[in-house]
Amino acid sequence: MEQQNFHMPLLGDDFPTLTLQTTQGVMNLPGDLKGRWFVLFSHPADFTPVCTTEFVGFQRLMPEFEKLGVKLIGMSVDQVFSHIKWIEWIKEKLGVEITFPIAAANDSIANALGMLHPGKGTNTVRAVFVVDPQSKVRLVIYYPQEIGRNMEEVLRAVKALQVADKNNVAVPANWPNNELIKDRVIISPAKTVTEAATRLKEYDGYDWWFCHKAL
Repeated sequence: MEQQNFHMPLLGDDFPTLTLQTTQGVMNLPGDLKGRWFVLFSHPADFTPVCTTEFVGFQRLMPEFEKLGVKLIGMSVDQVFSHIKWIEWIKEKLGVEITFPIAAANDSIANALGMLHPGKGTNTVRAVFVVDPQSKVRLVIYYPQEIGRNMEEVLRAVKALQVADKNNVAVPANWPNNELIKDRVIISPAKTVTEAATRLKEYDGYDWWFCHKAL
């Protein structure tokens, strides 16, 4: 693969326009999901142990993602018939039915999303893209092939983004279980001397630049 063809979507970018063949039919992204959140995650290959554990993990959290109005979409460079056979195996052997679509990515699609890293072989890396209702890329995570993802963290990140957007706040580390302020959220820093002087009268905090509140 030529290096000049390699592109990684950046935070705030429009999600690239893609037509995907999936286990549930043709899907046009982001158009088909305009107005809602979605998580697109790639995996190196079907019928591999780590990827199988990830798919079971994402399926287990499907109800939680659905509560947030989030669509899950899996993807690898395997063909759709391979995806279908794999999810049949997962249902038969592990008793878990995969209900989210799995897309077949060709090299062009994989390159558009930065899923083929030249130093990591020909399989797609474990990429995660969180896209908002305006089709903007809001979070990108890349994992190497040898490390499985933490689905709880993906879910937490989506919740945090939605809370931040709705309330015009930031969320602390390990939210909602932060060591300092627990499930409270952080107020945007003051932008003027006047705001700084009154900030601690309006909110709880350690200083005018570190104030927080309950949701």
